[in-house]
Amino acid sequence: MQSEINETRQEYIKRINYVLDFVEKNLDADLSLKKLSEKAHYSSFHFHRIFSAIIGENLNEFINRKRIERIASILLVEGNKPMKELAYSYGFNSESSFSRAFKKYYGISPTAFKSEGISTLSKIGIEPLTLEKYICSIDNIKKWIDMNAQITVKELQEIQLAGIANMGDFDEMGNMYQRLMEWGTQKGVLSMSGFKAVTIYHDNPNVTETSKVRYSACVTVAKAIKAEGEIRPLVIPKGNYAVGNFEIEAKDFPKAWESICVWVVENGHKFRDGDYFELYHNDHKTHPEQKFIVDICIPVERNVNTKPDRNKKTTNNRGLSDCSVQPSQGQALLDYRQLINYMKALRSFFHKEYADDFKLGTIYQGNIDFSYFSLTTQELKKQKLKFVIILNYRLMHFEICLSGQNKSIRKKYWELFKGSSWNKYHLAESIDDSLSILDHIIVEKPDFDNTSLLTAQIETESLKFINEIRGILEG
Repeated sequence: MQSEINETRQEYIKRINYVLDFVEKNLDADLSLKKLSEKAHYSSFHFHRIFSAIIGENLNEFINRKRIERIASILLVEGNKPMKELAYSYGFNSESSFSRAFKKYYGISPTAFKSEGISTLSKIGIEPLTLEKYICSIDNIKKWIDMNAQITVKELQEIQLAGIANMGDFDEMGNMYQRLMEWGTQKGVLSMSGFKAVTIYHDNPNVTETSKVRYSACVTVAKAIKAEGEIRPLVIPKGNYAVGNFEIEAKDFPKAWESICVWVVENGHKFRDGDYFELYHNDHKTHPEQKFIVDICIPVERNVNTKPDRNKKTTNNRGLSDCSVQPSQGQALLDYRQLINYMKALRSFFHKEYADDFKLGTIYQGNIDFSYFSLTTQELKKQKLKFVIILNYRLMHFEICLSGQNKSIRKKYWELFKGSSWNKYHLAESIDDSLSILDHIIVEKPDFDNTSLLTAQIETESLKFINEIRGILEG
């Protein structure tokens, strides 16, 4: 009797998994109860009851949640998408009905989500990668990447898998892999040559509650399989992926995921639809330090680098590694690598000479128009302020500015300087579109053929600016 119950439940899970996969791939299609019941080969009434019992949400709640989360994911990276177009594309009858549903789930309207940031998502346990958070933590993340990761974009071939799906309960993952291994060994389908364990994430944890993140524990298989109870075939399609190779402890997985997402943005790649996954290269229990050797893989679009249009005043967040930089008229074409190597040498000079005075940030390389590194002191750090030395590629000069940890800090000190009679250095026109509070051109026409002289000029002018501003702020 018990075996019959287990078989029945496995059949339920098999059919529900098929419907879940179909829903996730067709959120912009007709997902009526009738159609999905037919997919599962149940009556509408029977299917609805089974779905609710297994998933913990009724069908409409699940579909609406998935659609709202998909739109939220789009808004995270494409904030200029028309709201009405998104609402109708994903099955909502009107923009107002979508707005009500979105606000009910996230506690914030889609318009506010789009224009004011997404910090309120933390109310449901989500820690999104916001612009402010990104700016404040970028230096530490880059250092962490340098010490712990090798990240590149590569084309991966199709990977055939057998998997078991689950939702939210990540403590169950070990048991899921154990069941997969036992099943695969019994069936003789495991790929012994190059065998890998893989975890696929079907939800974006930036927009989905941890308790509702759906994932699949998977193993590579040597031949095609058919769904059998809770186990079903899955495929990671051929395509371009940002692949980060890490050797980390279990506690470092959130940091690893954050770092590779930052790397994708920093290097100008565009996220594409597809499942994110982890591919494991070892059994961490046999590692001398209990570490995982793992590839974290994110689907990205092919990034075809083209020469930047220097007539445009807007910045472009495309990666710079394969670009040349066109300096102002009368100078030779400079290779980006030469410029960034000079920035590294300049930072090393300041670190060697002034390590006791300043804490230096790493070099930011994620914008086609400039690179920079920051300097701050213990006192300024308390005030959430920093100095930034910038190489402006578009105008080909060096600048220094006073900046703040976030917009509210920048606004506070911008208003302080604006309300005073002190006007020695240029004050930003508006704080809305500027990371600078005060700025100053320190070398207008840098001579890269004489780097010793150039470094001396930058040192003299930077320290003059820094000491005068510190005298005011720390006095």
